[in-house]
This record gives sequence, structure tokens and C-alpha cells, in this order.
Amino acid sequence: MMLELDDVHAGYRRLEILHGLSLHVDQGEIVSLIGANGAGKTTTLRAMAGLVGTSAGRIRFDGREIQSRPPHQIVRSGLVHVAQDRALFGSLGVAENLEMGAYTQRRSTIRRSLDEVYDLFPILAERRSQRADTMSGGQQQMLAIGRAMMAKPTCLTLDEPSIGLAPNLVAQVFGAITQIREAGVTVLIVEQNAGQALAISDRAYVIESGSIVLEGSAADLADDPRVREAYLGV
Repeated sequence: MMLELDDVHAGYRRLEILHGLSLHVDQGEIVSLIGANGAGKTTTLRAMAGLVGTSAGRIRFDGREIQSRPPHQIVRSGLVHVAQDRALFGSLGVAENLEMGAYTQRRSTIRRSLDEVYDLFPILAERRSQRADTMSGGQQQMLAIGRAMMAKPTCLTLDEPSIGLAPNLVAQVFGAITQIREAGVTVLIVEQNAGQALAISDRAYVIESGSIVLEGSAADLADDPRVREAYLGV
């Protein structure tokens, strides 16, 4: 087990969003967390990343509790988050944004890491000098994922990686996620495009009102009538 949330309560000031949420992600898995807007998906990832405080429960990563650690220490431990808003440095070029993601790494390894990201997303190599704020939404998403990979994560969490993307770009991004897993990185995805997420996942959870209400293999949940009606439009 690489990542575990055990009875986690979290939220914003007096507003509790997560009400005793528990889930786990095993090493080498792709796991999806699906649910409606406002269900607590983003808060779950932000709590893991140290961006939202917890009031109860435990978050363990690689066997160690991290719920009280600051975000930069969590990144250094190998758990790296890609936010829904991508949070790019718009006035900087592609290569500069990628290098910003490598602040935890030795200078001698950055060149090799850049080459690995460019292999994953060739369009970034072609546009390495282009300002991030002039790129398309799909290219910006690739850049956000690439920047996270520069930190050399052992576990990558992604918040709505398909949001705002054309179908062909969605396919490219999810294809890259499977390549990332094949390279040995564990992945947790929060995604409203449930069909696409379940298609590449090993297991999945359904969250409603800050609690897990369903869990199982991705294939089983894709066949579950409740999931098909609520999230797959069937």
C-alpha cells in the first residue's frame, strides 16, 4: 500500500467537506476517484498534498504519516499533485516551467528529466521556448503533468486532467497517464469523465457528500447500474 487515507475529516475553516473518508492506492496502480461536482474530490487531493488541513484521521504515504507536513516536504517525499487549474507560470516558457518543477532535484539530473518529459509529450519539445499562457488548453495540461514529472514522483495525483479538452486531446493525455504508470509511477485520478477514467484504471472509488459510497475494480464499477446511470449517462 503506497497511499492511504484513514477516516479523514477535512475542509475549509468551519466548513467540513470530507466526513471520515477512507481509501487506499497500492503501488503500481491507477486508481480513479469519481463523483459529482461538490462531492469532495478536489478536497481529497488537496488534503493529500498538504494544501488543506485535516481535523481528524490519518494520511499515510509510503508508510509514513504526512497529514501534518507542509506541501514542499510532501513533494520531496515523492507525492506530487497536478492541480485542476494547472497553476502554470504563464509568462515563462515551456522549458522554464518544466525546470521550476525540478526544484527538488540535483542540477545534474535535470537534462535527463527534460528529455524524459519531451519523450512523453513531443509537442513540448517543439514549443520549449513558447510562453505557457499562449498555449492551448491541451498543451497546458501536458505541461502541467510534465512539470510534475520533473519532481520525480513515485505517486502522481491528477485533478480533472481532461477538463476543457477536445476529445482527441483527452485521448492523448490519458494515453500519457498509462505510460507514466508503465514507467513505475502510481497514479490517483480525480475525474468527472468517468468512462475515460475507468477505462484506464485498476480500481475506483465513488465519492458522494465527502464520503466513499462505492468501491471496487474499475471494470465492476463500470458495469454497476448505479454508476452507469449517475456517471456514465447510461
